[in-house]
Amino acid sequence: MTEEIFNWAYKLFKNWGYSEVISTYINLFVNMIQLAIFVFIIHYIFKKILIEIFSALAQRTKTEFDDLLVANKTTKYIAYLIPLLFVNVTVPIIMKQFVYWEGIFTKGLQIYIVILVLWIIRSILNAVKDYLKKLPDFSDKPIDSYIQVVMIILWIFGITSMILIIFNTSITTLFATFGAISAIVILIFKDTILGFVASIQVSVNDLVRIGDWVTFEKFGADGDVIEINLATVKVQNFDMTTTTIPTYSLISDSFKNWRGMQNSGGRRIKRSVLIKVNSVRFLHTDELEGLKKIQLITSYLEQRQQDIEKFNINNNVDKSLTINGRNMTNLGIFRKYINQYLATHPGINKDMTVMCRHLQPTEKGIPIEVYAFSNDKRWINYEYIMADIFDHIIASVPYFDLEIYELPSGKGIYTEE
Repeated sequence: MTEEIFNWAYKLFKNWGYSEVISTYINLFVNMIQLAIFVFIIHYIFKKILIEIFSALAQRTKTEFDDLLVANKTTKYIAYLIPLLFVNVTVPIIMKQFVYWEGIFTKGLQIYIVILVLWIIRSILNAVKDYLKKLPDFSDKPIDSYIQVVMIILWIFGITSMILIIFNTSITTLFATFGAISAIVILIFKDTILGFVASIQVSVNDLVRIGDWVTFEKFGADGDVIEINLATVKVQNFDMTTTTIPTYSLISDSFKNWRGMQNSGGRRIKRSVLIKVNSVRFLHTDELEGLKKIQLITSYLEQRQQDIEKFNINNNVDKSLTINGRNMTNLGIFRKYINQYLATHPGINKDMTVMCRHLQPTEKGIPIEVYAFSNDKRWINYEYIMADIFDHIIASVPYFDLEIYELPSGKGIYTEE
């Protein structure tokens, strides 16, 4: 049957008295036209079946995966592949008398088939990637990196296959050649290899996910991770700019991931005010009576004063000097007031650490630090809560006869005579 389809022109022109050479070339020309017609018909049929029918079915099904296959042109590439496979089988028959050109044409065709197969696999993987990204369990995973790793492996096999086709060599000989030039290959693909290793470590150790807020001072990145690739990680900063970070830097350099804060019950507030050392002093009884009017510490001062007086009496303390025995200081009472204020503030998470602590004195004064967690982790609300707390603390300082340290300004240094 095949002989009749692709050899009738040769027999016809031979019977008409044409020479062997002319009949052969005319037969080749006719066969090429026939082959083109067959390819067009096969492509048209499969285009109708695969593209149009599959697209219609995809619209009727509930799953989105088949729609993504259509969107990534998987059926289109398959519709191209089937005619090429037909041509690959047919060419040796119609060009058997042109061995040299048959070899060149066949090699080129087979290389194109390899590339087209890689395109088909890539389109399927892209459809898988798009589908997984829509699932909640995979929305924060570096799917792009996984797909890129698979495609790199497939392209390595594809390029190897092309080399085998071009040079008609065995795979053993090819690998022996690659072994000899492996050092050069490693040097050329150094960044890709580093990115590949880093991508695996980032994924296995769960260092970064899509959607994480990261701060990477070395690259000026401070924002949300929007994409993780084999070679780079894209961060959309809060000023809406985009920073690209090499994936390998995530395991070779230090960066901050705020995921732990976002998953916790609050966002940390850690800020201090500097109190002048010379404003700290012991308080007398009449001064304590005035501070008892501050409702948050009224009961504390009464109980504390009773305990101190009892201790001093039992130990026969000479109170002619204030320093003797136990006493209360304005700074100590101020710290207690801040603790009480934080305990009643609606913006503080009471289930997490809440304290006001006294830090190491410095040349600029005594740092009194608030260490607590806001119950609202949203940036704007967090800043509002922290500002509200410190507005109140700064305004409260004079009530305890304390002073906040600040560098003197020109107006404070120079006075008019």
